[in-house]
Amino acid sequence: MSGAGFAPQVLPGVNEKNYVFPLENYFKYWSGQGIKLIRFPIIWERLQPTLGGPLDQGYIALVDRTFGYAQKYNMKIILDLHNYARYRGQIIGTSAVPYTRYKEIMTHIAKKWSSQPALYAYDIMNEPNGALAYWPTAAQYGIDGVRVIDRTRPIIVEGNGWASATRWPEWNDSLLNLKDPANNIVYSAHSYFDENAGGNYQAVDVGKLDPMYGVERVRPFVEWLKKHGKRGYIGEFGVPDNDPRWLTMMDNMLAYLKQNCIPATYWAAGPGWGNYFMSVEPVGGKERPQWATLKKYINNTSCSTFGPPK
Repeated sequence: MSGAGFAPQVLPGVNEKNYVFPLENYFKYWSGQGIKLIRFPIIWERLQPTLGGPLDQGYIALVDRTFGYAQKYNMKIILDLHNYARYRGQIIGTSAVPYTRYKEIMTHIAKKWSSQPALYAYDIMNEPNGALAYWPTAAQYGIDGVRVIDRTRPIIVEGNGWASATRWPEWNDSLLNLKDPANNIVYSAHSYFDENAGGNYQAVDVGKLDPMYGVERVRPFVEWLKKHGKRGYIGEFGVPDNDPRWLTMMDNMLAYLKQNCIPATYWAAGPGWGNYFMSVEPVGGKERPQWATLKKYINNTSCSTFGPPK
């Protein structure tokens, strides 16, 4: 659910001008549609304007409000630090952003929100990139920071290379060495069906793609999980609204993920998207084209835990 992470280049920014926390009606609507899990992006620099400094009480209050709405409508939140392995553009682990500062913010986050009944999991960093030499170490610091406070909830670890599902095995064997005293790590990959996997879909001819293309995009991640006996989740995926062939690809991918007990969160709903081509937020009260396919896969009870099954 979008909003709080918008315009990260505008710091600190102003709510409902540069970024926008969703109001209660968004939770009411999506809960009514059967959605009970939200991935919710927040920005480190807004939460902690000075590295190592105090947290911003206004931003905290807005996150608190979000948890309150989620709880009211029986929804759970994956709290996502949406920072690409950086703080103010500097990679975690460099001299500008020591690993200990990242551990510290994850401890702050757990201390602040682990008591929230609506908190489901910690997504400790969105789409690490350009940080191959740093992210495996940083991820361990992030895990350790959470576990100082919260010894039970899942910790979601995204992979190097923008968490690309397709290229996951190339860049992420180093994450196999992560240690969690709770043994509750869930690896998270992202998948879009354009060539660079970034979700812009520019110059992509859908007519040249096989209907199983979405399956092929996520298969390397799923096979990596099977090979190493790990659990996984697709944290982002999305398709354009302009051709039903995209919907077929998404449908096939979701069927494959369901078969392997790999849950997924769609990018995206929530305020501020307008006519954005991947948004599933209704426009003018009218459902978006992607929703008919997506809703086939909610309330799924075929799996009791994260897959793939052993």
